[in-house]
Amino acid sequence: MKELQVSLGERSYPIFIGRDLLGAGAPAWQSFVRGHQACIVSNDRVAPLYLDRVRAGLGDKQLAEVILPDGESHKTLEVASRVFDTLLEKNHNRSTTLIALGGGVVGDMCGFAAACYQRGVAFVQLPTTLLAMVDSSVGGKTGVNHPLGKNMIGAFHQPACVLADLSLLDTLPRREYAAGVAEVIKYGLICDAPFFEWLENNVDALMARDGDVLAEAVYRSCVNKAKVVAEDEREGGRRAILNLGHTFGHAIETAEGYGSWLHGEAVAAGMSLALALSVELGWLDESIWKRADVLMQRAGLPLVPPPSMNVDQFLQLMGRDKKVIDGRLRLVLLEGLGQAVVSDRASVEQISKVLISAGITA
Repeated sequence: MKELQVSLGERSYPIFIGRDLLGAGAPAWQSFVRGHQACIVSNDRVAPLYLDRVRAGLGDKQLAEVILPDGESHKTLEVASRVFDTLLEKNHNRSTTLIALGGGVVGDMCGFAAACYQRGVAFVQLPTTLLAMVDSSVGGKTGVNHPLGKNMIGAFHQPACVLADLSLLDTLPRREYAAGVAEVIKYGLICDAPFFEWLENNVDALMARDGDVLAEAVYRSCVNKAKVVAEDEREGGRRAILNLGHTFGHAIETAEGYGSWLHGEAVAAGMSLALALSVELGWLDESIWKRADVLMQRAGLPLVPPPSMNVDQFLQLMGRDKKVIDGRLRLVLLEGLGQAVVSDRASVEQISKVLISAGITA
């Protein structure tokens, strides 16, 4: 097992990475469930696989369980309210700990419920997808979607710990696994050029789920995210670089209906657009964009946005992004491999040109 720390003062917490870490024989995470009460939040796809193992690891705790419907389309205030209903019905107090057992949707909703219930209770992240392990479970971003925009309702609320049990990825469908690899590639592009080059040499083994390569990819991704979060917990500046491709990607997810495109798939197409825009601005050598596209293609990720969208729709949805400040759209772009910047200097005309070049209708 590998362990690293997200350094945030009194809100610091560990990330544990390894295989077979979840059950009763693996005590690393149970000590972070400090009160007598706990509530496991999962979904109807993950719970049949792993819920019994989590129960066994919690011994004689007073347990409640909330099983949510699976999928991004259910990441709403209405569905999240089921967690509050259960906590109140079972008389859970401020010493309770919520346990997120699932992918990014479960983690985001469980964390949001933990941030809100009695103005904040503890929660533990037990991510079951690659994307959640390397991205959404780390950093304390929690929330739900709104029909007009993704993740527009939420709170910053750090977990007590994150447990990345790599054995849980054995049952993950290939499409969802590939979606997680998109976020892994992102770290190489934004802040770790040697990691990007390592991925170019190891992506085939990573897609084959080679144990050592997968462990290294998850570890290095978490190291990079932990470092950025420690520098800027609430996204006042540098942390925004973690959103490479996300402004384009969120527009795709919103337009197509949450869940039609997986988050990592939309981010992959969004990253290709962001790099194309960086080239258009003269900031990035075209060869870097092409290398990134080849790497994402080798991971089985889409690079072309859905043809059903048009430029006006793209721009309208991007204009609702959280990174819009005083009416100016800020995008994460690259000035070189591993050199991300946040800029509002791209014009509507330049963004439109890149979208049209990618096949989007004018």
